[in-house]
Amino acid sequence: MRIEVLKGSILEADADVIVNPANSRGLMGGGVAGVIKKFGGREIEEEAVSKAPIPVGSAVLTGAGRLKFKGVIHAPTMEEPAMRTSEEKVRKSVRAAMELAEKEGFSSIAFPGMGTGVGRVPQSVSARAMVEEIKSFKAGKIERVILVDIDEDMVKEWEKALKE
Repeated sequence: MRIEVLKGSILEADADVIVNPANSRGLMGGGVAGVIKKFGGREIEEEAVSKAPIPVGSAVLTGAGRLKFKGVIHAPTMEEPAMRTSEEKVRKSVRAAMELAEKEGFSSIAFPGMGTGVGRVPQSVSARAMVEEIKSFKAGKIERVILVDIDEDMVKEWEKALKE
């Protein structure tokens, strides 16, 4: 399994599926979720809400609306919208997203920084947790994991974590 780090929008990632750092209610307000809803359509949020509550440590797959992906994986990093989160919740959400992508047979998955926006987890902490969870995951079908963010500092933190 290859791990790639890119600076840019998750909407431009060359992946089968993208990850939304969600909340347990499935509501898609700001941050990455807001961008996914804005460009993919309200139906993504409606489907996520219909599958809620989504406990932290689990994930659900929805359609991708107008986006080019085969789906969106909603992996909650927090229970309520805009709630502070933790390294442990970031780890659980990454693990859950990887497990669901594997179960669904996707060969590539793209993650943004998880928990680093409204969740207020330091980027260095999130990057290390994400990379450790991805590296320790026993992939069968997943061949590529793309870590992509518009924030240059997040990209640098992933690169640093990959070298450790």
